[in-house]
Amino acid sequence: MASTKNNLDVLFEDNHLIVVNKQCGDIVQGDKTGDVPLSEVVKNYIKDKYNKPGNVFLGVVHRLDRPTSGIVVFAKTSKALERFNKMLRDKKVTKTYWAVVKNKPQKEEGSIVSYLKKNPKNNKSTSYAKEFEGSKKAILHYRVIKALNNFYLLEINLETGRHHQIRCQLASIGSPIKGDLKYGFSRSNKNAGIHLHARKIEFIHPVKKEPICITATPPNDAIWNACS
Repeated sequence: MASTKNNLDVLFEDNHLIVVNKQCGDIVQGDKTGDVPLSEVVKNYIKDKYNKPGNVFLGVVHRLDRPTSGIVVFAKTSKALERFNKMLRDKKVTKTYWAVVKNKPQKEEGSIVSYLKKNPKNNKSTSYAKEFEGSKKAILHYRVIKALNNFYLLEINLETGRHHQIRCQLASIGSPIKGDLKYGFSRSNKNAGIHLHARKIEFIHPVKKEPICITATPPNDAIWNACS
């Protein structure tokens, strides 16, 4: 079910930022599907909550893949947008993800360093061991934090933010994410989502300069519920 302003899960809000817990299937920004994006849902929420006339400013700070759930940050002012974008470029924002995989990685914790190249025709990235023209270096760190029935929960921190990075790199070590047909999992999930969740974000507030740490509850299903 796509988000509407009535079921929007707002995790944090002040005059500068609004942070929401995205559902599987929500698209962050408008695309060729024509489906209502999460950015419009948030704009309508702000417009209604504060009785704002005219257009509402909302800056998209970063995106999450459509089948992924979890934290998405939006900027309510141009100042916050500009400063947050700079923080992302300067790697001053820490993001933590959860992923559920069937095949346990060989190591309990480790790093994956590879070179990703995106194919726009099928909207898919491929991981390579060596750099070549058009590829981008990708680095992530993972650790196994829980063994479930038939699955494993991984905690992931990204050093780089590449197209489908977590999905592609986990698949490259033989641990595709549950439900992710595009990257080699055997079956899709009933809700067409995948078991990848943007779990936590930490940063210094771009305007107030206060430390912010936000955690998002995963979707309500048997496997995610067993992770908590």
